[in-house]
Amino acid sequence: MSASALTPAPPAARAARVAGWRLGVRGFYWLALLPALLLLLGLYVAPLFGVLLISVTEPRPGLGNYELLLTSASVQRALWTTARISLMTTVVTLLLGYVVAYAMRTASGTAQRWMMFWVLFPFWISVLVRSFAWITLLRGEGVINTALRGIGLIEEPLPLVRNELGVVIGMVHAMLPYAILTLYANMRGIDLRLMAAARGLGAGRTAAFLRVFLPLTRPGILGATVLVFILSLGFYVTPAILGGGKTLMIAEYVALQINETLRWGLGTMLATTLMIAVLGLMWTLSRVLDVKKLFGPG
Repeated sequence: MSASALTPAPPAARAARVAGWRLGVRGFYWLALLPALLLLLGLYVAPLFGVLLISVTEPRPGLGNYELLLTSASVQRALWTTARISLMTTVVTLLLGYVVAYAMRTASGTAQRWMMFWVLFPFWISVLVRSFAWITLLRGEGVINTALRGIGLIEEPLPLVRNELGVVIGMVHAMLPYAILTLYANMRGIDLRLMAAARGLGAGRTAAFLRVFLPLTRPGILGATVLVFILSLGFYVTPAILGGGKTLMIAEYVALQINETLRWGLGTMLATTLMIAVLGLMWTLSRVLDVKKLFGPG
């Protein structure tokens, strides 16, 4: 073997080989991602651009459709209804979801598995089926009103459906699994011995929860809030069925404009506004918190 073969390569040559190897790996990485990127551009970005284009060209070029956000009472009413119902849904879902997630975190292994099964079970049932099931339960001659009248608590049926109350009930039912899973994923990363240590230092059960456990679940609470609120903004089936046409949210209003009145410009304007609002919410949140950790164990 020659002496040149035994002589180590100069540092510059080694650095060049390492840089070339990294460049090749990076090129292969982007080449492997190219089909997915093209699919994303064709099926997601291009349609969104088309929606944006229609919103500023129909029925005539300009921002006339966006001016309706400030001048149209019906548009403003749909926006306000959507924001109000989404906010109520988020608050109620978080309260109920936190209780269930905490119970899952503190339960035994077998109980946790059963609770997880029942949390995931609604995902196997269509939203349409669940909405009609709530109609059966909440209508004037439904199970709930019939039971309340049977035991003498009410004389007339309670208005539980075809109004905002019925919509909120149905949306909370649909959003609960998302909130529970997000909160539970965060709570699993919290050592319960911290609670025991706090109680050992003299804190009561309530004080230990409020001052130790609850602050540690802040990332999960924020993650569940963002997830539930954003998904609630785009609800269509549940408000259409449980609202009975009396509670008009943005998604149903957009469908009405496009399918019934053929006002494509107005419909796409509202869809674009909703998309911008969601992106703006996520951007604002990212300026305050580490979004990567929102849905993690915390």
